[in-house]
Amino acid sequence: MKKNKTTNVRVLAQLGLLAAIEIVMKLIGLGSVPVGPLYMSFLTVPIAVGAMTMGPVAGAILGGVFGLVSFKDALTGGSAMTSALFQVSPVNTFILCVAMRILMGWFVGLLFSLLRRVDKKGGWSYFAGALSAPLLNTLFFMGYIVLVFYNCEYIQNIVATNGAANPLMFVVVLVGMQGLVEAVVCCAAGGVITRAVASFLGQRAPAPARKTTPFEELPSEKT
Repeated sequence: MKKNKTTNVRVLAQLGLLAAIEIVMKLIGLGSVPVGPLYMSFLTVPIAVGAMTMGPVAGAILGGVFGLVSFKDALTGGSAMTSALFQVSPVNTFILCVAMRILMGWFVGLLFSLLRRVDKKGGWSYFAGALSAPLLNTLFFMGYIVLVFYNCEYIQNIVATNGAANPLMFVVVLVGMQGLVEAVVCCAAGGVITRAVASFLGQRAPAPARKTTPFEELPSEKT
């Protein structure tokens, strides 16, 4: 019982730390770099670390923190695109910013658990898991925009300006080089950090109890 309580406290502390890191990264401008109507975001790195070290639920919670920070930009005008989409549909913009990020964090944790079964030594799976975070973020975010907002005036203006012939071209043109840079940075940083954190937690874990024989349990005689 005491061990479970200690584990829960440690998990909550790790979640709180990673959530705080996300918020601080956003506040100091390190987490999101504006590029046109979108942001090149590195806030998926703490999400990937949490999802891979603590599981899908932790990834979903941290994704929700990312989503709330993103939705704040939609409310305050910090993001040109989400602010414009908020005027079209506040509810769908909330789903876009928050729900899609929760799904992203959840799936990063699930995918990593599957990869870890294959990668017994725990090497490349950390980098693959870290890479999945920005990729899934882009997939869910841009996918929902295409699904719900593609025909609105704001998106159609972007389509016409960039000469995108179809929704796929719209996504490719809009994401472009920034998506590649984001994926590379998040893969490298997330993979290295998560391996280090996992190694640290493994070293701190208590050693499994060793079975003793009845003779070993008896106190030794003093001579």
